[in-house]
Amino acid sequence: MKRRTLDILFSIGGLGIAALLFVAGLVLNANAGFATTYVADQLSQQNITFKTAATLTAEEKQYPCLVEYAGQKLTTGKQAECYANNFIGVHLKSTAGGKTYADLGEPQSELRAKLADAQRNNPAAVADLQKQLNDITAQRETVFKGETLRGLLLTTYGFSEFGTKAAQAATVAFSAAALMLLLALAGFAHALFTPKTTAFAPVERPERERINA
Repeated sequence: MKRRTLDILFSIGGLGIAALLFVAGLVLNANAGFATTYVADQLSQQNITFKTAATLTAEEKQYPCLVEYAGQKLTTGKQAECYANNFIGVHLKSTAGGKTYADLGEPQSELRAKLADAQRNNPAAVADLQKQLNDITAQRETVFKGETLRGLLLTTYGFSEFGTKAAQAATVAFSAAALMLLLALAGFAHALFTPKTTAFAPVERPERERINA
């Protein structure tokens, strides 16, 4: 096969790959834009604002992101992660001694059983048991709401990270497409300046091998 023909074939293939990479970059970039816009819209609807720097407690100031985002409205995935882990997460630990919604279920059930027994056999203990039950029920409801909001914010953060990765992949795809385009153009240029009659010369065998043959 002539060298010029081979250059043209490779160059056409390079153009095809460049086109595919460019289309892939467009798709990835569109997904990245959608993720960014969707996350911002959803978080804005929650109307969450970080505490101002002046109102942060000593414990909260230990987390750099709470200081960095102080007073800002929560609209990005990174902000959602910060608020979920370093604000809600920290306050949940102090709400019920670090116990989760599931952890509080068993003591709540035990208090209900004790209260029911006291109502039948020990009326004097009813008031105290009722107070304990009310307290743990309130704690459990607070923890449930906090854990739910924290989970939603972290899910949003995860979705935003997919958008970030898509944007990075789009940049790689566009760069690779540009490189393939340049290589394809170089191939066409080489084919243009290569004489039409140029072909790959056959490989000559050493003289001794020709004699023996």
